[in-house]
Amino acid sequence: MTSQTHRRAFSRLSNIISSFNRSNRLSPIRRLSTSASSDTLPSTFKGLIVEKTRGNPPISEIRDLTPSQLPDFDVTVKVEYSTLNYKDALAITGAPGVVRSYPIVPGIDYAGTVVSDRSGTFEKGTKVILTGHGVGEKYWGGYAEFARAKPSWLVKLPESMTTKQAMSIGTAGFTAMLCINALEKQGLSPKHNFQTKVLVTGASGGVGVTAIALLASLGYRVTASSGRKWTHETLTKLGSKHIIDRFSDEKVRPIDKELWDGVVDSVGGVTLAKAISQCKTNCAVAACGLAGGTSLPTSVFPFILRGVALLGIDSVYYPNAKRDEVWSRIAAKVPWNLFESATTVRRPNELSEMANQLLSGKSEEIIGRTVVDCGAF
Repeated sequence: MTSQTHRRAFSRLSNIISSFNRSNRLSPIRRLSTSASSDTLPSTFKGLIVEKTRGNPPISEIRDLTPSQLPDFDVTVKVEYSTLNYKDALAITGAPGVVRSYPIVPGIDYAGTVVSDRSGTFEKGTKVILTGHGVGEKYWGGYAEFARAKPSWLVKLPESMTTKQAMSIGTAGFTAMLCINALEKQGLSPKHNFQTKVLVTGASGGVGVTAIALLASLGYRVTASSGRKWTHETLTKLGSKHIIDRFSDEKVRPIDKELWDGVVDSVGGVTLAKAISQCKTNCAVAACGLAGGTSLPTSVFPFILRGVALLGIDSVYYPNAKRDEVWSRIAAKVPWNLFESATTVRRPNELSEMANQLLSGKSEEIIGRTVVDCGAF
């Protein structure tokens, strides 16, 4: 699927979300005045900001920012690490459909240390994680040395995890664990000698590599679907027992040979339809992405003849009360010694170049997770 088609798909989805938000009367971001802030922050700090003026395309650059420019939320965080996701790449390059208002600091997730909290929820020095909640889209995100958030958006970092490891997981890895939890709630469970077969599509992306590592660690037999041959060695190291090419655009049979006990799909489109057609009776597919398009060329047959369940996964607004449990399971199950091979750490001044590479889909340097060192501004 082309980058232009990706952008159209995201634009259509964003228009739907924007209509929903307008109907629910979302309040605009408030800005703090310098005198209103009780944080002990430097007079200026670095951040990557995307700005758009009328009649001109958006521009992104690293600038000096001031505390008064941060949103008027209770918790101020010294950002240590963020990540580069597909949404971030769209925001950085000014593609339509992601950013709701300008100027904005992108970065849909980050991890760092609490500087202050007016609500009293977090003590100064607490290590925290933020993923989702519209950060980096509607609200200023993680591509800066400091950020502000609502306390309800933050979770405490598990004691066994570092902030760098948390961002090697990030939104994508959090979504992968939600997919696995949903499949297991539907009845998926590992059998002796890795006999439960789970397909992971979009395997070389952030959701894919984390899903492979987690599923293999939990005892599942993983098949990875990826068209990027240069990633196959990494996918094997993470625990994939078998690698197949991505599904083509050929016509999908509604009912195909039964192959999978479960599926984690981050692609959508033809890939999702093909995976559904190959599910075993009374098994499920967890769908969390649309990299392959928003259409679903299938029929009711897999659902009414095999009892296949299609489970939609939304990680952006997943209830915060349940997030601690998810992060604790991630911390306990990710094979960190192997996962490092699927993680690249980059400096903020590389973000624009990396964003263009990610959208092109052609860079062999981008495999799995890209962590941004926000201490390297």
